[in-house]
Amino acid sequence: MSLNRPLNEAELVAALDWYRAVGVDLAVGEEPVDRFAASAAAPRRSSPIPPPAGGNAAPRIVASALQRGGETPPPAPAIITSLTADPAETRALAAAAPTLDALRAAMDAYEGCTLKRRATQLCFADGNPEAEIMLVGEGPGEQEDQVGKPFVGRAGQLLDRMLAAIGLDRTKVYIANMVPWRPPGNRDPSPEELALCAPFLIRQVELVAPKFLVTLGNVPTKSLFQTGNGITRMRGQWKELEIGSHRVRSLATLHPAYLLRTPASKALAWRDMLSLRQAIEAEN
Repeated sequence: MSLNRPLNEAELVAALDWYRAVGVDLAVGEEPVDRFAASAAAPRRSSPIPPPAGGNAAPRIVASALQRGGETPPPAPAIITSLTADPAETRALAAAAPTLDALRAAMDAYEGCTLKRRATQLCFADGNPEAEIMLVGEGPGEQEDQVGKPFVGRAGQLLDRMLAAIGLDRTKVYIANMVPWRPPGNRDPSPEELALCAPFLIRQVELVAPKFLVTLGNVPTKSLFQTGNGITRMRGQWKELEIGSHRVRSLATLHPAYLLRTPASKALAWRDMLSLRQAIEAEN
């Protein structure tokens, strides 16, 4: 089979789907550029560029360009990768929402998070808003992004089985994520994205007012438990957390997606589920 043959329609669609899944959504130019040739042609500097005067200025990105026809092309515009929105804005929006429906509408209308620009739709929550148990995950995956609900893919199916093993289902829990829009390529949310979206999650906790909160995985555990320890050290631990104006008993456990990758860890997650079941029975 020739490696240089034209791709058929099915192969082109599959390639585009793969690009979208890993977060590639922008072409950088109409013609290919040989970066190796550009690197070889660029002159070497004998000394580093001195920092600008005036103290702590933002770092500059310096790029070299090839000359074509005696002219130097204008520099390409910088790609903005950090958030420009202020978390104070999302705090104000969240605080102004008196109900979950109002909060969802405010989040759906909000345009300040760069994650929303690449996501298909808002992934707000699932389950019973009057439940005594709230589960918090990291962020939507590809299937969650398509459906608009958290934990609907393979990890969600495993989560449903974990809940069923202790007599729970989605009518008895409320499920949300730290960020409501899918990070490209299913990467972890950045600290800036978490800071921007955290007020929305905090307001959900305040409005649901659960008796028990379970963090699923590293990201929500570090964020809500305010710890630098990873989930493998934090799992199984109960702690009283102040989340906004609500105080809640909280348990950290492993993310179902992690359990799919490392089935041997399911025994640890089962211990955590039993601990949750015991806490519920003691409360009731």
